[in-house]
This record gives sequence, structure tokens and C-alpha cells, in this order.
Amino acid sequence: MTLEDLVRLRQARDRMDREYAERLDIAALARTALMSPGHFQRSFREAYGETPYGYLMTRRIERAKALLRRGDLTVTEVCMEVGCTSLGSFSARFTELVGETPSAYRARSHEAGAVIPPCFARTYTRPRRT
Repeated sequence: MTLEDLVRLRQARDRMDREYAERLDIAALARTALMSPGHFQRSFREAYGETPYGYLMTRRIERAKALLRRGDLTVTEVCMEVGCTSLGSFSARFTELVGETPSAYRARSHEAGAVIPPCFARTYTRPRRT
């Protein structure tokens, strides 16, 4: 993989970070990276260790966790706010990455994390695949 390929993949990844709540499909992301969809998916996985869809869903779940900790939105509202259109798929992916349902996550206290600086909190609360 060339340095130019990595730069273009980073541009697509940055777009996912910025526009996680938008409707992003592989074709649009591949256009951002100036690659065919198939080449983009293979190259992204090689560079980042996960598929573009997996990366995007991790960003969405990460943002959903922050919204659920606030506690002022329902799980359905959070699902739609982060760009997911299916509550069932959102809940399944959230549970897979976080280890508990969105409702359980929202219901429990998050006061212990309130004293942690935001830069560390983001790292600590980032969803991890097991």
C-alpha cells in the first residue's frame, strides 16, 4: 500500500468520524478515497484492522454511549441521533461492543466517570471488540 493510498484512506476515515450520523455507504466512502468500493474495503481493513462498516458502527456506538450517559434522550432517540435506522440492529451492536444493552447502560450511574478528564474518558469509554 502506498503513502498516497494511506492518505486517501485517512480522508475517508476522517469523514466517518465527522459525519457518523449521516447516511454513509461504501460507494460514497470509496469515492472519498478515490478507490473502487472493493479495493477501498480491502485496503481499509488492511490499514485499520477492521471493515469500514465496523469502524463506522464503533464511532456511532461511542457517540451513543455519551448521549446515553447524559440521560435526557430515550434509547430510540439516541439510535436515530447517531445515524442508525434500526433499533434492533443498534441494540444488538451496542450490546456486542459494550457488553450490556443500551437501556441498562443508560440506567446505571456514570458519576464515577464524571471526574475523569474528557480526553481520558473518550479513551476509556471507546467500544472495544472482544
